[in-house]
Amino acid sequence: MTSPLSLDFKNADPEDQNLPKFPPLHHNPPSSEASRRPPSSAHDVDDDECTARPFQRTRSPNSDLKRNKGAEYEKVGDQGVCKMHKFSLYETAVRYYIVGADVMDKRFRILKIDREADAGNLTISEDEIVYTKKEMSQLLNAIDDGNKSTGGMKLRCSTWGLLGFIRFTGSYYMLVITKRSQVAMIGGHFIYSVDGTELIPLTTGPSSRFKTSDAKNAEEARFLGILNNLDLTRSFYFSYSYDITRTLQHNIMTERAAIAKGCSYPHDHDYNSMFVWNSYLLSAATAALKNTYDWCLPVIHGYIDQAALSIYGRTVYITIIARRSRYFAGARFLKRGANDLGYVANDVETEQIVSEVLTTSFHAPGPKLFANPNYTSYVQHRGSIPLYWTQDNTGVTPKPPIELNLVDPFYGAAALHFDNLFERYGAPVYVLNLVKSRERTPRESKLLLEFTNAINYLNQFLPGDKKIIHKAWDMSRASKSRDQDVIGTLENIAEEVLTTTGFFQNGDGRTTMPRVQNGIARTNCIDCLDRTNAAQFVIGKRALGHQLHALGILGDTSIAYDTDAVNLFTHMYHDHGDTIAVQYGGSQLVNTMETYRKINQWTSHSRDMVESFKRYYNNSFLDGQRQEAYNLFLGNYIFVQGQPMLWDLATDYYLHHADPRTWSNKIRRSYINWYTPSFLEKRELPKYVDPLGVAANRPLGYFDDYWLEYYKPLAVSSLLKIFSYMGKMNSTLRYIPFRSTQEGRYDLSPFKVRTEADQDVPDKKKAKKGVTIVDPSEEQPHLEDDDAVSIKSGTTITAKRISIQRWLQPIHEKEKADQVQSIMKDGPTGVSAEPVKQKLTPLDKSKAAQWTFTQVVNESLNPSVSAQEQDDYSRYVSHPLTLPLVVSTELPTEINNEYLEYVNGSWKDIGIVRAGEGLGDGKGEGGAGIKEEDLAEYRDFLTVAENPLTVLEEDGVKKRYKAYRKWLLGKSLFKQQPID
Repeated sequence: MTSPLSLDFKNADPEDQNLPKFPPLHHNPPSSEASRRPPSSAHDVDDDECTARPFQRTRSPNSDLKRNKGAEYEKVGDQGVCKMHKFSLYETAVRYYIVGADVMDKRFRILKIDREADAGNLTISEDEIVYTKKEMSQLLNAIDDGNKSTGGMKLRCSTWGLLGFIRFTGSYYMLVITKRSQVAMIGGHFIYSVDGTELIPLTTGPSSRFKTSDAKNAEEARFLGILNNLDLTRSFYFSYSYDITRTLQHNIMTERAAIAKGCSYPHDHDYNSMFVWNSYLLSAATAALKNTYDWCLPVIHGYIDQAALSIYGRTVYITIIARRSRYFAGARFLKRGANDLGYVANDVETEQIVSEVLTTSFHAPGPKLFANPNYTSYVQHRGSIPLYWTQDNTGVTPKPPIELNLVDPFYGAAALHFDNLFERYGAPVYVLNLVKSRERTPRESKLLLEFTNAINYLNQFLPGDKKIIHKAWDMSRASKSRDQDVIGTLENIAEEVLTTTGFFQNGDGRTTMPRVQNGIARTNCIDCLDRTNAAQFVIGKRALGHQLHALGILGDTSIAYDTDAVNLFTHMYHDHGDTIAVQYGGSQLVNTMETYRKINQWTSHSRDMVESFKRYYNNSFLDGQRQEAYNLFLGNYIFVQGQPMLWDLATDYYLHHADPRTWSNKIRRSYINWYTPSFLEKRELPKYVDPLGVAANRPLGYFDDYWLEYYKPLAVSSLLKIFSYMGKMNSTLRYIPFRSTQEGRYDLSPFKVRTEADQDVPDKKKAKKGVTIVDPSEEQPHLEDDDAVSIKSGTTITAKRISIQRWLQPIHEKEKADQVQSIMKDGPTGVSAEPVKQKLTPLDKSKAAQWTFTQVVNESLNPSVSAQEQDDYSRYVSHPLTLPLVVSTELPTEINNEYLEYVNGSWKDIGIVRAGEGLGDGKGEGGAGIKEEDLAEYRDFLTVAENPLTVLEEDGVKKRYKAYRKWLLGKSLFKQQPID
């Protein structure tokens, strides 16, 4: 077997000749697309496990609770930021005790919850003293000794944090996180997904180890069943030390402003209530606790993913965070348009953070706090059309008619919505409207007209440079048209969007000038799912190029398709779109990027049909249950004695709209001055200043505890465990084509366009004129042919697959080709034999007749050249006279001795032909001399140009194309395919 380091690449592209040869990479793809982050293995028993470990208290006879003199930690906040990461829940007959520990197991705090409080009351007391491990053990032992008469103190469970408290008809329940997994790391702060929860009653109920009580009433049990319809283990995320409810730009600007003002740490939390999905559960804790967010974790609902871009040793992290609004949230047909508070359905904020990990934290060397220039971000928005419109899905129609069911002449809902966008993102707002503009029966076009009128009305009163930019484009019609380039149009729109809004890049203002994003791109179709996701992907791809250019990775701001970087980014956005589609519509995306790029195969049509049916089924039968679970968890419905039950409501309209009885007491908003002028002001990153006031001369850990969370100093661990998270992330290294890695000639750049020849192992050359053409490289062992072999694919090749061109041929044609190929390879002499002629059955003739004359004319008017034909012609032009036409070295039985002597080497003695000399020694019959002009023409014919595929005027006399047509004789469509 020949080593990959010494392969002879005769057919390599000229550009690839300069690429060095490397040893073959191991084929180690991820097991599947959905499992790029495998769970921790059994031997990884450390703090990063999915399940928390309880507090290990030591039993000591000494129960003296007096604090040692000179104790290091006295009160919360004395040492700056101190986050608790692990919690242990203990229970006695009358109380719950929650013990919180930091990531280093050095600082401990305790929370007490009363189990004997009256129904509807929540009694919690918080101890602000920070204990050491020894002191916490002594405290727990004392509590255990004091409750010996009632059963002592037992460990109930170990948790990663509290999600809050909720009640239905009786006492409160406590919702805790029991399992988690890492999904991303930003600035040294980990982001986790919720993988397991437990709802614990705060009374001495059946689950208690101490007492039992009467069975729950039927109403309480039904409320619990409705809440269980909301799967909290799918697409819910939290972080201990990074505010994932806000954008990176907002977080950096907030921290820079706090340092400039000399604020003490930790300062008050500023979570965005719009994206805190457990806000209702936290309301009871907020009223009872002083430091609510030290114990309770705000969670977001949406999508978070992170992947690594490997660029010749430099690593760039791409992080996508999608936050779904909790206002006017619900299922697809049940929540459309906007409510009277200006909140729209399916409101999702998508942020992509691109950062180079030269340094982990947000701080630049110096240290310059929160001034790392290697962090960039871009934010875009999707949401339903902000008008009062609905769709009635009570029938069996997959696409119910759209109804504008409320007259709003001054567009109050749209005004509130855009004012909220100005508050969140600044101005201007670029609206990319993708709904249909022309329909036989007006449906989507009604909304287009009304939305256009709304924007025109609102723009009358905005300043000239802050007006809403409205770009309406019928993407669905363009994708079905052959003469329109959907992706090209979206690329132009995306560049205009990036030029209008800009993007965020951090910096200190001295060595690196920062950038700030002002404005937002708001994309919508009808559902904000398929078309919206494709448009957001193109905008995000364009932003990715600008972000990599700002980081000094790229010299240009554009990235080509079919590169490893864009393929990785495409899969992230597909997962993002699928997740949002499942949350809102009940199924994954129906139309993906391959659909709009028009590169998807026919086999994907069945998948589209299945997803369409799943979406229809969920919308018709399951969305009502999901909507009830949303209303209960988000606090839209709160049980009140004497009021109708949730399941008795004919509609939840009044749960998502303001009470009309309160309208008379409110001052009506101006129809002209509908916006807030301060929201339109340009946003700038505060200038960097050194810490002032109480924060002056403080260590870095006072402001940010990323060092403890990410690196865990003084903790006993291994390098494998410390860097285990990097191995779980998806990377562009897994997208390097499998074929090129085996040949040893591969380009590690994630920005190199991977052509079909890179991805596929080419089929063996087909027989021409009954002769099999053997490539010299084919004598070496080769891999199985496959159309899509890459390092990313996790499938094991078990059988040979055929290309789509051969798959589209009639059945009898493929059988003939296979028979010819088998005869050429299996013959004893290697000399070709005539193809076996078979009598075509009527069935075969009917299948062959599918290739109609109309299709032939269409092919002639729209010619195309396949990759295989291009390779054949390139090989012909490169080696016009050295094509190997013999498949075996075995000699025939009868052969001329003179010819055998010539083949064995006598031709070497002939010598070099010179002008005026014969071909031999001049004594044979063929000793006629060759003229100088003939020899020059012969040499000129053998000369191959630098680019053989380019035809010049002087090439016409060579008739190369005529010779090539003769060489391909037998491939004619009219000889192989019958025509009607």
